[in-house]
Amino acid sequence: MEGGNQSSISEFILLGLSNQPKQERLLFFLFLIMYLITVLWNTLIILAIKTDSRLHTPMYFFLSNLSLVDIFFTCSTVPKMLANHISGNKAISYNKCLTQVFFFSWFGGLDSIILASMAYDRYVAICAPLHYSMIMTPKVCVHLVAVCWFWACVNALIQTLSLTRLSFCGHNVIPHFFCDLSVVIRLACSDTYLNDLMIYTVGGLTAIMPFIGILISYMRIFVAVLKIQSAHRKQKAFNTCGSHIAVVCLFYGTVIGVYFNPTSTHTAQKDTASAVMYTVVTPMLNPFIYSLRNNDMKGALKMLFTKKLSLSP
Repeated sequence: MEGGNQSSISEFILLGLSNQPKQERLLFFLFLIMYLITVLWNTLIILAIKTDSRLHTPMYFFLSNLSLVDIFFTCSTVPKMLANHISGNKAISYNKCLTQVFFFSWFGGLDSIILASMAYDRYVAICAPLHYSMIMTPKVCVHLVAVCWFWACVNALIQTLSLTRLSFCGHNVIPHFFCDLSVVIRLACSDTYLNDLMIYTVGGLTAIMPFIGILISYMRIFVAVLKIQSAHRKQKAFNTCGSHIAVVCLFYGTVIGVYFNPTSTHTAQKDTASAVMYTVVTPMLNPFIYSLRNNDMKGALKMLFTKKLSLSP
């Protein structure tokens, strides 16, 4: 049964977050509000960075890309979940499920790589400040982001294409609110060794290697900051990294808990709760974390609102 996809299943059933009508209605409005906040606030971050020339720096260039990715990341799962709640139909076709796996894997992987790029930017800014403008040139930043988008896309394509070789013989119920790669694999009735290998190798390169890069960057940053004599300069250096560290902990804490724990420790409830954290909650909180702790960003947002109000009739 491994010579290609011999699936007799034309659709999957997404159980969602609850099977109780009252809870479903409450969750629908809750996730709708969170989704709208995510899209609106991340869009405001992008517009603020674009319109304020003071924020045309590598750090904010990466932040605008992170906000864009967070919008796409949330859009890969939440709209379908909301549509299922409205229609009452929890089915998703086989092809649409694979499409969702692709975009979810693409933007999820891209999130981790861009976070690593941001960590490298902070490392250069703190550990090599005199060479920062020569190292982090606009051309280098654009090329770095382009590589991030390309590699994450390649990983998503590999993971999705590897699913097409699996057979699904009858069990088509997904105890989740979206087509998660690892959950779909567990439904297959054919050998999944190659798929598991792809997750832990190619997928691992996309998730774990950036995480290792982040750890190395911050270890060197920590050592460099300890050598600073001025307490004020130390505080300033840590403040420039605080928001990024908070986002990294929020994102990787849940991702590692879901995808890099032994299968025996997984439960549907635990995986779903963790998935809600990094697919919905984290993209919503990211712009708040960066804007509320950053005076430049607060100033840019205030200027953006002022412009909008002055242009309105």
